[in-house]
Amino acid sequence: MERRSYNVTKGAEKAPQRSLLRACGLTDEEIERPLIGIVSAYSDIVPGHINLDKITAAVKTGVSMAGGTPIVVPAIGVCDGIAMGHIGMKYSLASRELIADSVETMANAHCFDGLVLVPNCDKIVPGMIMAAARINIPSIVVSGGPMLAGDVNGEHTSLSKMFEAVGSYKANIINDEELKYYENNVCPGCGSCAGMYTANSMNCLSEAIGMALPGNGTIPAVYSGRIHLAKHAGMKIMELVEKDIKPRDILTEKAFRNGLAMDMALGCSTNSVLHLLAISHEAGCPLDLNMFNEVSEKTPNLCHLAPAGPHHIQDLYAAGGVQAVMSELAKKDLIDTSLMTVTGKTVKENITDAINKNTQVIRDIDNPYSTTGGIAILWGNIAKEGCAVKQSAVAAEMLVHKGPARVFNSEEEAIAAIFGGKIKKGDVVVIRYEGPKGGPGMREMLNPTSALAGMKLDKDVALITDGRFSGASRGASIGHVCPEAATGGEIALLKEGDMISIDIPNRKINAEISEQEFEKRRREFVPKEPNIKHGWLARYSKLVCSSNEGAVLK
Repeated sequence: MERRSYNVTKGAEKAPQRSLLRACGLTDEEIERPLIGIVSAYSDIVPGHINLDKITAAVKTGVSMAGGTPIVVPAIGVCDGIAMGHIGMKYSLASRELIADSVETMANAHCFDGLVLVPNCDKIVPGMIMAAARINIPSIVVSGGPMLAGDVNGEHTSLSKMFEAVGSYKANIINDEELKYYENNVCPGCGSCAGMYTANSMNCLSEAIGMALPGNGTIPAVYSGRIHLAKHAGMKIMELVEKDIKPRDILTEKAFRNGLAMDMALGCSTNSVLHLLAISHEAGCPLDLNMFNEVSEKTPNLCHLAPAGPHHIQDLYAAGGVQAVMSELAKKDLIDTSLMTVTGKTVKENITDAINKNTQVIRDIDNPYSTTGGIAILWGNIAKEGCAVKQSAVAAEMLVHKGPARVFNSEEEAIAAIFGGKIKKGDVVVIRYEGPKGGPGMREMLNPTSALAGMKLDKDVALITDGRFSGASRGASIGHVCPEAATGGEIALLKEGDMISIDIPNRKINAEISEQEFEKRRREFVPKEPNIKHGWLARYSKLVCSSNEGAVLK
């Protein structure tokens, strides 16, 4: 088989390229082997990435053990928690496209024969997989692993409780000393934050769609098993290169349906909707929002991991991990077990020995939390192209809700009103001009949702936005409203006091406004001017498509 790397290593005419490889320290023996790109998102600013140097070193060892030449190249990564609530969050989703483009650039410019993708946090995982699907050379994902849960007053906890503690502090429920206690104890060390937030959602779904080895989503960052996994990933990429098993051989429509089923069973972040749409787009078999509801209707929700419940990723790992959840779904043929994965084996072979060791953490298939999945797509006259909610994290009393709209044109305006005590029980907080184009960048609204939860209003107040939500958000938090305000979507036409009706079980969200009134308002509509007119985000705003298509660049 003709290797891609022969473009830089083989023949007399490639002597200049070989001279540069030798300048990097490579020997003739290394130059003759397959060149494996190891894309590492290591940095000192992201807790989920500060251990990636160790993971990358383990991958290098595995590649070398199996006869390849490991070559480490970098990737950027934004810490969503640090970026939350200010201009930094505008860059988070946009960074996914930069990551995909940079991986494509490094892999193609240097003719790597295969890729080991070493991400951990929110946009880095999907960005790397998008690139793998796009360039379609043998690839495997191995993440840095989840953070262990923190301990606050003897209870396991994680980042979502930290944000909620700020709301409690603002409402005078806790004092300075208690807030500092949370700050010191919620995040105990390296790893992706310990709940079923976006990073862990995507690392688990990487297993489900067949792009990562079993354990990728759940082995804690500090366990030696994470190093073992990285070495095995390094060895496994050589098998994938030898057999020429490529991402698009794995990322089929059926694989994405497996991913959707796992998404519903695990109760993943609503960000997984954006990312699965984007990855499937790159893989050439695009999903649509109707498929999410179709799969949700027949897939039970088996896990209530933080913020939906008391369990954390370490508990899911101890209970048997992603493979145990897939085994439960397989009992009722809710996943296709015949599909190929990066193990070189089928899903069925991967889950043969999987055991559900704790039915409190992973409910038995016949005793689910709900008979439908953790995510729902809603439709209505203010979301004609859909919107998303993590229904497994919504209190029962908020599944159906009607209340007056409290309308804000930015996250900052909304959070000021919440902290100022201006939001009352029954209200529906509307935050608009935070979509992919209007934000730009589709910021996460974790600060507002956490403030409401911390003030004990999450069972009384709903929040809807054309932005998105962190996986750490809970409550009736409805995001991805599409069309967004900046493109003239109906959310832009809402006024203070309009009655909003939310019916999550029946997948509906509507304003009690006639079409005639909407038409009148549409004629008077003047869109808000974008607040960023220069730099990368200005270009992003012009190129990005809507959230119902995954907010990819077109």
